[in-house]
Amino acid sequence: MKDPVQNISEHNGRIMTSPLHSTDRLLIAFWCLLSVISAFLHAQLTYWWAIPIANAAAILVVWCLARVSHSSGSRVLRWMHEWAAFPLVIFTYKQLYYLIRPIHHGRDYDQLLILLDRAVFRVNPTQWLAAFSNPFMTELLQIAYSLFYAIFLIIGLELSQSIDHIRFRTFRFTIVYGFLLSYIGYLFLPSVGPRFTLHDFSKIDTDLPGIIVTPALRWFVNIFESIHSGMSNSAALAAAQRDVFPSGHTMLTIISVVLAYRYRLRVRGFLLVLGILLVIGTVYLRYHYVVDLLAGLILAVLCLLTANRIYQIFGGDARSRQSLK
Repeated sequence: MKDPVQNISEHNGRIMTSPLHSTDRLLIAFWCLLSVISAFLHAQLTYWWAIPIANAAAILVVWCLARVSHSSGSRVLRWMHEWAAFPLVIFTYKQLYYLIRPIHHGRDYDQLLILLDRAVFRVNPTQWLAAFSNPFMTELLQIAYSLFYAIFLIIGLELSQSIDHIRFRTFRFTIVYGFLLSYIGYLFLPSVGPRFTLHDFSKIDTDLPGIIVTPALRWFVNIFESIHSGMSNSAALAAAQRDVFPSGHTMLTIISVVLAYRYRLRVRGFLLVLGILLVIGTVYLRYHYVVDLLAGLILAVLCLLTANRIYQIFGGDARSRQSLK
């Protein structure tokens, strides 16, 4: 009979030699969770089976890509495997759209968030900020807000140029882990944000105009949230993603800036300025309540404190411990 320590060692060895990396395994585990939730909600979801099938297909694609890139030695396939987690996060995000409302029977929790903001500030922050808005500020903050996904690309490209890819892999895992934590928040407390509840979404281009690119950037952000141009406030509210609490933009921006300074990246100063503008923009542009930002800050700290332990659980190697410190 084998010694338990030997069994653990062999198990860890199998993980380390598997073509799947730690971020693959984390995503697969989360897809399995979403598939189980959809099965429990089969009575409320007409096509509940579509989510498990889509996730099974995604798992197969990830496994095949990992296997082929591992065995072929192709640099192109290896690059695709290293970066695939980032678009797969968006694939995961879109599944929440179909699960959140059935879980809560269509209930949103915006009124609770509004009450919390009023309890702290005695006003609704987005309505108060409207008195100080101007097109130049709107344009600047909308550009910063729309560059959210570019932050991960900027950091990832600098880290991937290093001979030692451990920091890139730990960065990738930490960011994906952070996204998934925010998604859990959406599942527990769905809400749509002040642009629908405290303001008229259909009038935002008139109430909060930019200069040149603001309308196009708003369209880009809205498409990610299943909102189309020309929708009335009620129609847009019904279609919205329910992804307000916590503020994922705030959470992931803080994590990225902290890691950029921890790794002493060349772009860290630029990312700090961009990050500050982005976080301000989440409230100024009416995407979030201030309490969403506070929740994002708390989860960012939680993510940074626990990422290394979770990374090891999903197969991260010993050298990564230093890169996360």
